[in-house]
Amino acid sequence: MLLLARGADGAGSTTALAQGGIAVALGAGDSPAAHALDTLLAGAHHNHRAAVRHLVTRAPAAIARLQAQGLDFDRDGDGLCLGREGGHRAHRIVHAGGDASGARLVAALARAVRAAGHVEVRGGVQVQALLLRGGAIAGVRLRAASGRATMVETGDVVLATGGIGALFAATTNPAGADGSGLALGLAAGAAARDLEFVQFHPTALAVPATAASGGALPLVTEALRGAGARLYDDHGRRLMAGLHPLEDLAPRDLVARRVWQELRDGGRAWLDATLLGDAWPSRFPTVHAACRAHGIDPAVARIPITPAAHFHMGGLAVDLDGRTGVPGLHAGGEVACNGVHGANRLASNSLLAGLGFGHRIGCRLAGAGDAAPPAGGDFAWAGPGQAANADALDRLRALLWHALGPVRDAGGLVEAQRNLREDAHACGWQGRLASRLVEAALQRGGSLGAHWRGDAE
Repeated sequence: MLLLARGADGAGSTTALAQGGIAVALGAGDSPAAHALDTLLAGAHHNHRAAVRHLVTRAPAAIARLQAQGLDFDRDGDGLCLGREGGHRAHRIVHAGGDASGARLVAALARAVRAAGHVEVRGGVQVQALLLRGGAIAGVRLRAASGRATMVETGDVVLATGGIGALFAATTNPAGADGSGLALGLAAGAAARDLEFVQFHPTALAVPATAASGGALPLVTEALRGAGARLYDDHGRRLMAGLHPLEDLAPRDLVARRVWQELRDGGRAWLDATLLGDAWPSRFPTVHAACRAHGIDPAVARIPITPAAHFHMGGLAVDLDGRTGVPGLHAGGEVACNGVHGANRLASNSLLAGLGFGHRIGCRLAGAGDAAPPAGGDFAWAGPGQAANADALDRLRALLWHALGPVRDAGGLVEAQRNLREDAHACGWQGRLASRLVEAALQRGGSLGAHWRGDAE
């Protein structure tokens, strides 16, 4: 097995930045059925119900596998410490290292990969194109950081390249989450599903993005609101009071739109987590460090927040085994869409989905043995093509932020289409992918989940 990665040991991945943890129904009075209902409610019942059922019933087994691979989850006495996040009506989020769950998860999996004798890892490479023979996967073309290009023959490829957040001006995602895997799969002939559904996290740290962060804004985990933090406007009024039965713990799409509205109207939005006091460094070390790096002491001061592109519910259309419909091409994680998240992902179901469905893909391919490339048919390379130049990419990110942000309307989407056509050459494959996103948003005229059409309300 050959593992190809841009970075080393998961560095630069969205998974490594995940703070919230993993949702699993383990607490007294909780159940997979309750977890499933919360998933459906958050997803506006646009979810694939069989996928949801698989996700929540296999969640305890996924946690057990991680523990067996050396991931130590935070404990409360003899049991796991269970937190609560938006959209959940029970405490069911397991964490590792407080808000460092993603980093701890990636480290544990990296150790397991290094210890596995059947896995070869090549870091610092970019997959440029897929080789098809007779319409089936036959290989991949790679380019190393040195510029050297090589080809690997294979009959099976699994894309696990993350989402599209880096295509937006405000995002919590690293630079590598730019939709390249989605564009690669589409170029090979895979179908897309639910491209219009982009989740915006309501609480990113409202500070200027830096080159060092790859343009990403620091995430301020939803678990803070589960621990009692509250959202306020400039005048000290509660932002979510009376707007939803769960108020500050309402599903992300609702909270993100409320924060967006406050900023659009010229105000600011704040998260008050001063109740944590001296517990800040131990309970939320990642957010604490990010705040202090920007001169904010969250133990005594409110945190300025903004919505930011966070997760793509859409992606390459796959079945529950990760098959795209292109023979030999599979996808898992955020680049894939089997419908489990519906129109709006429930908090802390993302790592769970990657683990659960990734395990299912791995088991199926392992049982099939090493697939040989197809023996007959014409050869063809399929790749996204030329990338956008730096200036065009900046324009594109601003365009998508305004046209495909938490609130959309036909006028903004049509204007975005026109700008993308006029800027097509400079915008490259990112522009073509953006056009697909805009077109999907235009086709869905009503609001559903994270896709909110202001002109349809």
